[in-house]
Amino acid sequence: MIGLCLGLAGVVWAQLPAPAFTLAWNHTIEKIRWEEDYRVTPDGLLLGEARVKGSGAGMEIPDGAELRDGAWHYQRQMPPLPLLRLGRTPEAGDYQLCFDQRCHAMSEWLGPPQADRPALEAWGCTLDEGGSAGG
Repeated sequence: MIGLCLGLAGVVWAQLPAPAFTLAWNHTIEKIRWEEDYRVTPDGLLLGEARVKGSGAGMEIPDGAELRDGAWHYQRQMPPLPLLRLGRTPEAGDYQLCFDQRCHAMSEWLGPPQADRPALEAWGCTLDEGGSAGG
């Protein structure tokens, strides 16, 4: 089964049986929610639609975005990403992973953001029957 691994430098801290997910966060300055939809594929993480509820410092709305249901919706054409590298610090708040109709703070799997562990990577991985992950 394909899923999502969370960790750093190839060391798995948590694994989720989520073949598709939404990464969500609030902008640290503007406090505006961003959401990006990904599918986990054998080639990497494929970005689908993204949404942002407003604009502000460093948050320009991309060309071609459509305003629907109070958020700007857009898509970027890019190849699958081998991994996502995310900054994760106590000052910035936590990311959320949404799948199976529910959003979860990353702290549910990793504990709260810590200053001595300011980075996190997410990548697609194969989950075996016992729940362990391989690259």
